[in-house]
Amino acid sequence: MERDGDGFLLNINDWSEALMYQMAKEDDFEITDEIKEYILKAREMFSQSGTVPAMRDFAKEFGMDRKATKLYEVFKSGPMKKIAKYGGLPKPTGCV
Repeated sequence: MERDGDGFLLNINDWSEALMYQMAKEDDFEITDEIKEYILKAREMFSQSGTVPAMRDFAKEFGMDRKATKLYEVFKSGPMKKIAKYGGLPKPTGCV
């Protein structure tokens, strides 16, 4: 399983839940049930659109405000980057 310099998988098909937990452990990041739910939803959205969801669209899926305040409370910084990384998705660009 190959990763880029930031730890993102180069092949999304290499992803597994076990790998998700391993990657998070390497970063000293805990995957809670809530975080796992976000990751699985992002993977579902990616499978439908072929792109990592924009922050606003993702927040809307969970009934959050436009600023995705809840995601920042959970992830502290860069929520979509962490969701994408641990979800085995491509590194997001733009509004994440």
